[in-house]
Amino acid sequence: MITSKQRSYLMRLAQTENAIFQIGKSTLTPEVTEAIDEALTARELVKINMLKNCDADLREVAGMLSERTHSEVVQIIGRKIILFRRNHQKGKIVFTGEKA
Repeated sequence: MITSKQRSYLMRLAQTENAIFQIGKSTLTPEVTEAIDEALTARELVKINMLKNCDADLREVAGMLSERTHSEVVQIIGRKIILFRRNHQKGKIVFTGEKA
């Protein structure tokens, strides 16, 4: 579980990042979920864009992704979802007060 300070830090980091995934009409296929899971392992922080042709509820999709990838929803803003999952072996994101 991340704290509010950590969440704030992650939101600032995500501002400069581009969305690396787009979810469209086909919503969450197993392949998309697996690709997001792999990206979380490599990057820890992932931004996902939901296209306008996707009829699914944004919060529902974020919840399902979080559950399936064992990650945390950092923020839902506009049509974007930001997910975070700590990589304990090769962590790239270091929070204030943590050892690298």
